[in-house]
Amino acid sequence: MKKGKVRTFQSRLREDMKDPEFRKYYQQERQALKLAMQIAELRERKGLSQQELAKLMGTSQQAISRIESGEYEGFTLKTLEKIAEATGMRVKIEFVAA
Repeated sequence: MKKGKVRTFQSRLREDMKDPEFRKYYQQERQALKLAMQIAELRERKGLSQQELAKLMGTSQQAISRIESGEYEGFTLKTLEKIAEATGMRVKIEFVAA
């Protein structure tokens, strides 16, 4: 059996990131997942279940689950404001250098 170089996730990612189109979509997905994780952490810090947050927002638990999983592609300012209002927070959006 021929021994070859072990290909790790990081080495594959470095290779794939050389493709501008891949890099663009990777960054978009990474940003969406980061936001989803922040929302889940906020909900947990506030001691709310997904069901409780959904009720405060006037939506379903399934919608909260999709948001927190990163599968939700419909992030709008209105959605973020509803999450903020339901958790006693406010939304702050800022632009940073690319």
